[in-house]
Amino acid sequence: METANVSRPVVSVVDLVKRYGDVLALDHFNLSIDKGEIFGLLGPNGCGKTTAMNCMLQLLTYDKGDIRLFGEPMLPTRYDLKRRIGVVPQQVAVFDELTVAENVDCFCALYVPDKKRRRALVDEAIEFVGLEDYRRMRPGKLSGGLLRRLNIACGIAHKPELIFFDEPTVAVDPQSRNSILDGIVRLRDEGATVVYTSHYMEEVEQICTRIMIMDGGRILAQGTNDELKRGIAVGEKIVVELPGAPDARGQAAASAVRALPHVIGCEFANGQLSATCEASERNLLDVLGALKAARVAVGRVYSEPPTLNDVFLEITGRELRD
Repeated sequence: METANVSRPVVSVVDLVKRYGDVLALDHFNLSIDKGEIFGLLGPNGCGKTTAMNCMLQLLTYDKGDIRLFGEPMLPTRYDLKRRIGVVPQQVAVFDELTVAENVDCFCALYVPDKKRRRALVDEAIEFVGLEDYRRMRPGKLSGGLLRRLNIACGIAHKPELIFFDEPTVAVDPQSRNSILDGIVRLRDEGATVVYTSHYMEEVEQICTRIMIMDGGRILAQGTNDELKRGIAVGEKIVVELPGAPDARGQAAASAVRALPHVIGCEFANGQLSATCEASERNLLDVLGALKAARVAVGRVYSEPPTLNDVFLEITGRELRD
């Protein structure tokens, strides 16, 4: 009888445990990523994202667990697997004495010995990150955003099938951030699988096909953006400006809204009423009806879907970036 051809995950991690002395950095961490995904590891600084990534890359030893990349056991000596991987670290790692082009060539040479092929790959990587006009400049002359782009070019020049991005947009300007995020999506479209670690929830929402929320070395939740949001009580946030409303009238209006069905909470501050609601088609009509009954003048009204920060707040009781 023929066996169906089932594709293996590009990344498979089972029951990974990592300790630093008495600190449990990864608590039976599990992960499975399919080919062509941009998988986001989301969580505050120190939650275990970088530790998990470094264990997968065999840059850190660990106490327990099984790690497989491309269906094969990942070991420190598996250089055949490492040649198929690209890494863009959180800290910019380039040589100050080399030019942009020389830096990219230097990192590419670790994987591609043929100079002619490497020259084409270096040119392509530099063009990919938009550094054509900076080829002969040294890193010290580049802005923070351009340095980040150089960091990416060094990590992807050898055309890796699996790319780890560790906080690649830290301390960069909005234009460079957008360029980096667009570039990561293009890499996925060209066939790469991406692991993306961040504590910027907006970025993860924007580009990731699936998301894992971590804290304290543990997995709190995972799924698609929509699946995570459907899993919490918050269905939407309604914000209503109450121009000229005295504090007492605003607080009374908030109490009236708070008594409505499907309203989880409501606060009034600085002339603005904010209501957190469960999912319901009548939320906006009910809130506006309660404000009309309370005889307060209504200004601008905003209705916002839940965010990943709402997911994190409900699961942990604190803001993502606390």
